[in-house]
Amino acid sequence: MQREIIISGFGGQGVLFAGQLLAYAALENNLFVTWIPSYGPEMRGGTAHCTVIISEDEIGSPLIRNPNAVVVLNLPSLDKYEDLLIEGGVLIVNSSLIERKVKRNDIDTIYVPANEIAEELGNLRLANMVILGALVTYLKVYSIESLGESLKLHLPERHQHLLKQNLEAMRRGAEIAGQFQPAFA
Repeated sequence: MQREIIISGFGGQGVLFAGQLLAYAALENNLFVTWIPSYGPEMRGGTAHCTVIISEDEIGSPLIRNPNAVVVLNLPSLDKYEDLLIEGGVLIVNSSLIERKVKRNDIDTIYVPANEIAEELGNLRLANMVILGALVTYLKVYSIESLGESLKLHLPERHQHLLKQNLEAMRRGAEIAGQFQPAFA
């Protein structure tokens, strides 16, 4: 099993932290992992994406050409990565910010209203955790509970008071992905 994942959005959406958390959880589940962040010169509002490879075996190269999972949090990210996804892969779309539908029919697409759910939970910055819950549930590389345990360990001290909200955000995303009927998984 090897999952090659791209998470993309704009700065301030927690794209890099989401990828980092995926990587931490993989390590804590005794899997091999790479995490490579990338962001534009503007910290908030600029482009941000990261690549994560999770594998049961050693990883030959940290570079991803055609991922089997892509998470897009804004429209420019969808436009950039939709065509790179391999046939049979999964595209998870933040439908709160992306109105257009995915053009491809050879992939699984999960529309997650991440911003709306985050707002319901009282903190817009939870959208990345909603999306992450959906991704982990779909990929089944480790459990949502394991991801939550990693979050407890790696959430900065100054944000520990938000742990319960983050866990609920993950659970809500997992719920959406759990109802999805994959055609290609």
